[in-house]
This record gives sequence, C-alpha cells and structure tokens, in this order.
Amino acid sequence: MIYPDKNVLVNEVDALVKKYGSGRESLLPILQDVQRKFGFISDFAMQEIAHRLDIHPVEVYGVVTFYSFLSTEPKGKYVIRLCKTISCELAGKEAVAKTLERELNLKFGETSKDRKFTLEYCHCIGMCDQGPAMLINEQVFTKLTPSKVIEIIDSLK
Repeated sequence: MIYPDKNVLVNEVDALVKKYGSGRESLLPILQDVQRKFGFISDFAMQEIAHRLDIHPVEVYGVVTFYSFLSTEPKGKYVIRLCKTISCELAGKEAVAKTLERELNLKFGETSKDRKFTLEYCHCIGMCDQGPAMLINEQVFTKLTPSKVIEIIDSLK
C-alpha cells in the first residue's frame, strides 16, 4: 500500500509512539510496524519518526537501509525471499530460483508491475537443515522443489 495521505502516516506514527514509547529503543519496532502496514518506509515516514523520537533523520535512514527486511521502496503484496546460504545451495536452491523467476516472470530484486510479487534473495533464515528454504512475507517454506514452488505460487496468484 502506498501512503494515501500524509495525515494517515502522521496518525499512524503518533499511535506507534504511544504504543512503544518515544525513546531511541522504540525506533526498530516502529519501523517494523510502518513497514508491515504500508509495505515500505518513505522519506516522509523517516522524517516523522525521527521528529517524534527526537533523533536525527540520518539515524533512522541508517537503520532502514541496514536491515534487509526494511525497505525505502514499495514492495509487492507477497515478498518472496529465497535463502542463499551454502546449505540451501547444496540442497538445490538454483533450480528453485529458476522456477521462481520463470513462474513470476521476474528476476531477483524486482517487483511485478501490479505490485503483487517481489522476489529477493536473503541470508540465512535459520532453516539450514530443511533447505532450500524461502519466506513469503513471514511464512516459512522448506524442502523446496521446483514442483512445490509452482504449487505455492499458483496458490498466491
């Protein structure tokens, strides 16, 4: 979702500051909630959060750009993250990656024009014994095969 109105964002940030507090320690939970609700964290959102927490906007930007699960750009409704660790590589990640690209008609790092899907690589998701593994939003999928990937993608289309 793209911010429909700056007032909506301001109200959301105010509510999150009430929920988490106005200290520096509230920054990450607030960013995570803004990301979850709006799909990304805009420059305006970073400015508003910095103002409410009385920290410099560069600090907020630094946190947003450091964490791979936070984004300054709109993502798809379904963010698909394929693990790229050596254990997933050895378990067949490459075939899974090719299937994802073919089924979604996307390359890794891209978002579909209709903003339904974003395809990304990520580092370890803690499922090394069950690879290849991927996350779709916050849901984990393990022991992937090309045919299993097709079923998962078909269920989302």
